[in-house]
Amino acid sequence: MLGIGQSKDSAPSSKEPSAKEWKLIERVVMANTDELKRSRRWGIFFKILTFVYLFGLLFLFLDASNAGKEGTATGGHTAVIDVQGVIADGKPAGADAVVSSLRAALKNEDTKVVILRINSPGGSPVQSSYIYNEIIRLRDLHPEVPIHSVISDSGASGAYYIAAATENIYANGASIVGSIGVTSAQFGFQELLDKLGVERRQFTSGEHKAFLDPFVELKEEEKALFETLLNDVHQQFIDDVKAGRGDRLKPTEKTFSGLFWTGRQALEMGLVDGLKSTSELARELGYEQVVDYTYRPSPLQSFADSLGVSIAKALLSLSSEQGFSLR
Repeated sequence: MLGIGQSKDSAPSSKEPSAKEWKLIERVVMANTDELKRSRRWGIFFKILTFVYLFGLLFLFLDASNAGKEGTATGGHTAVIDVQGVIADGKPAGADAVVSSLRAALKNEDTKVVILRINSPGGSPVQSSYIYNEIIRLRDLHPEVPIHSVISDSGASGAYYIAAATENIYANGASIVGSIGVTSAQFGFQELLDKLGVERRQFTSGEHKAFLDPFVELKEEEKALFETLLNDVHQQFIDDVKAGRGDRLKPTEKTFSGLFWTGRQALEMGLVDGLKSTSELARELGYEQVVDYTYRPSPLQSFADSLGVSIAKALLSLSSEQGFSLR
């Protein structure tokens, strides 16, 4: 039975939302949007907080590791510092790293002996000289703590320069020792340009400003000038080795020629004082416990150096107390 006034074919009419219902829907949507914004902000905040927390833990770990070296009481130990690889500015065997390690070792009252554990083919004469002079200075400041060096595979050129500043030098019978000389090598490509038909345009102010340019023919005057420079650096090297080794050195015409020898041969020439390893020397000196004071960059510093991220380096400079002031 059909209702009154309603036809058989008619359907219920849809009711339009009222203004009140629209406002309610709008409020629900706005509340949901605000909740999403708050969630996003809190998510960003917690991500930043986690990042800061992780960096904080890293800095605390680094400080704790440094404090452990300088503050842990051992009752007497041998401090070991590695001088490995090419001696160059900014490298692990550079002056900043080696001298900082020496200072850290001597700062600990339980350090009774310091051993430089050398395995290097040499490198920069400037960096080697910096380290040599600082070892001499630290020996004068801490005469009660002997500083020795032990050459493992190689202690040549600048590496031997450094060793000459220590109280005694030891090596293995098969170690490479010596190479007291200075070298500089280049290539000359001036004829190659002519064969290729390439015209080089260079503008300089100063007669010798293009000195050692590989695309310019070397003048005899400039060659003599450069040899004089090398001889001067070589003489400084010789003088410091003689001062460091003193009467123990038995020089011959070949000693300062740039040649190198085995540890056994170097012992006969007075270039080393004995054939011992680091552990053997530490036992003989009565401080068998060895503590490594070798400077090694922190993980953050390595990350900054490898990626060249200026922000990471800024964070490192603010958080780290590893300051170098040799220059």
